[in-house]
Amino acid sequence: MKESREQVENFPQEQVRSAIQAGLNQAELQMNSNKISYKYSDKISNKKRKGLYAMSSVAVAFGLLVVSSYQSPALASTLSQIPVIGSIFADSNYVGLKQAQKNGLVSQVGETQTVNGISVTLEEILYDQSGIRLSYIIKSDKKLEEYYCGSGMDYTVNGKTIGGSSGYEEKVQSPTTRTAIQEINISKDMPNAFELGLILHGQNGETWYFSNPVKKIKDVKKVPIHYSQNVDGIGLNIDDLSFSKTGTSISYESSEKGEDFEASRAGNIELKIVDQDGKKIKSYSGGAEGRQVKDKLVFTSNKKFDPLSSNVTELTVTPYLFLPSQGGGVEYDENGESKDIGFKGGSSKPVKFKSFKVKIPQ
Repeated sequence: MKESREQVENFPQEQVRSAIQAGLNQAELQMNSNKISYKYSDKISNKKRKGLYAMSSVAVAFGLLVVSSYQSPALASTLSQIPVIGSIFADSNYVGLKQAQKNGLVSQVGETQTVNGISVTLEEILYDQSGIRLSYIIKSDKKLEEYYCGSGMDYTVNGKTIGGSSGYEEKVQSPTTRTAIQEINISKDMPNAFELGLILHGQNGETWYFSNPVKKIKDVKKVPIHYSQNVDGIGLNIDDLSFSKTGTSISYESSEKGEDFEASRAGNIELKIVDQDGKKIKSYSGGAEGRQVKDKLVFTSNKKFDPLSSNVTELTVTPYLFLPSQGGGVEYDENGESKDIGFKGGSSKPVKFKSFKVKIPQ
């Protein structure tokens, strides 16, 4: 018993830490090698051997983790801070992404690019009626600053840059690890399948490149609406509603006379939808893109909502203005000189649109 206690007191913590890291690194290398052999090799013996090596490395590392956590509370505390990342979509707060993962509609990528000690792994891609959603992991050898890679990836379609808006959400997993979900809003005339190019930039000039084929999911149902309103000089044309297991979207075009995008109300239209029982379908906005057409400002948008339950037979759609209470921006002249633009939306006049109903095919 005395000899046993002395062994515990002299437990080699640093050696165990090093062994754990070495084991994890070796397991990762072997598993990566194993993936490559599965993809390119038909030799069963090599597959089994490499798979065994990977499993052995993980088992050794896990065994050391279990033993050392019992022996060293400080080490156990350190180990508890190691992030365990599964499916980013499945762990998100978006019902549509959870459903997509659950129903096998997500393309699993798992490609990693490393630059200056910072690894970016493109994990998942979903292309549905609402646009494209990406998930990726940013992991560094050193502590990462907040939004080190800005607000997401630039993108191309079949090698060409296209117009569109993008949303970005980043989650801190540890001081050296971030997970991100990016949403790319695309035009309705996009092809059902294409090569998606992705470019991510870091604060110190790093650049990560990815290229991956994407294909829109099947079983997307579209309901024509063709509803128009004109209220207080704001024109609103709602084209259609699309829905699938991953979500619901409504596309529309709005317009208003003028030249000042900051002061325009037509770009601030949102939609509220409820089912036949009065239950609200959660909205995720979607933003709007604006352009000048003669004497009018014209906006297009594709508003996003949660998936519809199987018992939904009818929706009531209510357009409304979501007028900002603060804002502003920067304007650049032809010489590249900038000028601050003050907030101009505070005096915008609200309007009331009429609701309308949409039958949902069963």
